[in-house]
Amino acid sequence: MKSNIGKFLVLKGVVLCLLIHSFSSYAQESNSEEAQWIWQEESGPANTWVAFRKTINVSEVPSEAMTRISTDTKYWLWINGELALFEGGLTRGAGPNTIYYDEVDFAPYLKSGENTIAILVWYVGRTCKPHVSSGQGGLYVAADWMPDLISNTSWKMKVHPAYDPNSGGGGNGPNTLPSYNVKFDARDALGDWSDHAWYTSEYDDSNWGTPIEKGEVNSLPWGDFVKRPIPQWNDRGLAKYESLTVNDTSIQLPYTNSTGSIVTIKAKLPFNQQITPCLAVNSGEGKTITIDVDNPFNKIKATYITKNGTQQFESYVWTNGHHVIYTIPSGVEVTELKYRWTGIGDMSGNFECSDPFYTRLYWMGRNTLYVCARDGYMDCPDRERGLWIGDVADQTGAIFYTLDEGGRSLLKKAIDNTINYRFGDTLAGLAPGFRGEGAVNNELTAQSLQFIGQGIWGYYFNTGDKATLANAYPAVFNYLNLWSMQSNGMPEHRKGFANWVDWGIDSDAYSLNVTTYYMALKAAKKMAIELGHSADTAWYNDRISSIKENFDQVYWQGTHYGSTGKPIDERASAVATIEGLANEKYFDTMVEEVLFPIQKCSPHLEWMVEEALFLAGDGEKALERMKQRYGWQMENNPEITTLYERFPNDPKGNLGTYNHAWNAPNYVLSRYIAGIKPTEVAWSRFEVKPNLLHLSQVKQIVPSVKGNIILEVNKDQSSYRLDLTSPDQTKATIYIPYPDKSTSQVVVNGKIVWKKGGIKSGLAGLKMIKSDESNLCFEVEPGEWCFETSNF
Repeated sequence: MKSNIGKFLVLKGVVLCLLIHSFSSYAQESNSEEAQWIWQEESGPANTWVAFRKTINVSEVPSEAMTRISTDTKYWLWINGELALFEGGLTRGAGPNTIYYDEVDFAPYLKSGENTIAILVWYVGRTCKPHVSSGQGGLYVAADWMPDLISNTSWKMKVHPAYDPNSGGGGNGPNTLPSYNVKFDARDALGDWSDHAWYTSEYDDSNWGTPIEKGEVNSLPWGDFVKRPIPQWNDRGLAKYESLTVNDTSIQLPYTNSTGSIVTIKAKLPFNQQITPCLAVNSGEGKTITIDVDNPFNKIKATYITKNGTQQFESYVWTNGHHVIYTIPSGVEVTELKYRWTGIGDMSGNFECSDPFYTRLYWMGRNTLYVCARDGYMDCPDRERGLWIGDVADQTGAIFYTLDEGGRSLLKKAIDNTINYRFGDTLAGLAPGFRGEGAVNNELTAQSLQFIGQGIWGYYFNTGDKATLANAYPAVFNYLNLWSMQSNGMPEHRKGFANWVDWGIDSDAYSLNVTTYYMALKAAKKMAIELGHSADTAWYNDRISSIKENFDQVYWQGTHYGSTGKPIDERASAVATIEGLANEKYFDTMVEEVLFPIQKCSPHLEWMVEEALFLAGDGEKALERMKQRYGWQMENNPEITTLYERFPNDPKGNLGTYNHAWNAPNYVLSRYIAGIKPTEVAWSRFEVKPNLLHLSQVKQIVPSVKGNIILEVNKDQSSYRLDLTSPDQTKATIYIPYPDKSTSQVVVNGKIVWKKGGIKSGLAGLKMIKSDESNLCFEVEPGEWCFETSNF
């Protein structure tokens, strides 16, 4: 065993060297060594907005003009006065002493002759849960197609005087988000927004200063360059609000406040979104307009001070909520109010059914997942924006039923960040987290184990990305090896940073430590097999068998699984059921005594209790429990379009944020009602086994790595119809209900393929593979399929 451990310590070092090499390899790009980090003479200060300009001459517009841009922290890009990129850059970084860079194609915005490149850089300048500040603002630009474009003293620079660096907001200390409020005084704006703005070719920058060259590529304090691993934001442009009201009375624009006092305009968003608010007004100078959202946890606000005349302003720092709140002083004419919705990729997945409750619940879960995804997956988009890996594990199942490639790439980033920011062999619960002097690793063992079992393995099984799996595996093995086994066959309890496992009531960290460790062992064994480390399986098998053989004796308490002397709760029983640890002879007892009636967990583990009910054979109780647990929100808070952090019975006495990432009911609905799941890596084979229960219709879109899977199922007392669109490079196994052998025939694409008693005729791309007391089973090739039965 020692030789295995030594081998993995060596392998870990090899992987780390490869990572460092990949970070540094950017320096081999042709003109990157000449480009310099540029900034003002000072390192910051924090919350500084700096405008940069450069004029280049293009003799012939290339078909592609890829340009590398990096900043600490964010930037906005204009080319010839046109907004080419809204909010580039990512919070720093891929690992310690690294920084991301973007590749941006300038070609669509270029013209022959002179071209003006303008970049607004926002240096945040503070380290917190989602961001490690370099301590030095900076802009870096390099382009092989245009050597004159590289960042150096040929650029023009000016600290934007309209932005107040003392705007406040964002919270204090490391346990918060990096962003600040925006305070913009239009009297100090650089040019007019409608004509000769600072980012246009017509603007006169002759009095601007020259930046200071601060360092070359891959230099500290910014660190080694890593290419942005996720797409640029899906910028949907400026849009009108659904409605505008003053004192609950609808208004139309233009609207003039002639009341003699401040008026509040409430602007309704379609649902809780990541947005940047915009306004256009006609005003005298010195009027103060504030912009906020109706989110009680929001820490990002904007203040706009008017100049004389017509003017427009967009607050570039994103926030989220259901309504945007504008306070308008007397004498101001509001001509336009809009918002920009941005985010990672798109919400391509969908679920609908005949019960509107579950249709809306899925939609709310989808909104929650999306508003908690940006630079990284986060626990919530307002309080701290932290990459808590237990939350990411909860999100993983939902991601593959909900988001497109953007969501998948963000999960890869979460895995890579977690591996690169680990503390020795410990997988910290937060990446990057606060890593300054006196930092702790935030290891929450159940979350780290859940991340291995559901996050890392779930990502690989759904995508087939073996390189990411190979990078993570040595760290996974070394982390699992931190546990010692006890004489009773169970792993020794590992507290980590804290024994916390869940909000809610009576959580038992000891039994959950065991069940989640078992989950992680099983997943890691699969990783070893996939990566060809077959010699490691004996180590996993020994521990898996030890836990399996002794689990009942140690943790079965007559009605439930848990630690002796601890109050009864549903969590350990749920995870044990999902992972195959629970003895099936106890299923009926657990359903009736624990999994259905005991409701002590928070949404973090609620979805696993519902999954366990399905696996224990009682889907109706799973749906009923789901309605009991989430129904209060729809009844009492119908305007809320995302899901809360806690349930009403939580002893904390509050519901927490109304948009918390660990709500994943859409995974349960997609996987166990629509019945769609991958059965081989990267969805090369998948299963369609709907379980409509009391429902009469289900529709599902799954944005798989192979393409969209589209399913619709309709049933009544005498018939059943299943329509499936199956993407290329897949095989689907279709289960057609055959209860009590009452089905008389199956028609596929208009042709009878089965009649009671056997196969009637063949059909290209379809074959019958088995039948049992409950289902007829067919395998289909890619394409459009319609299954119809009668006498159902």
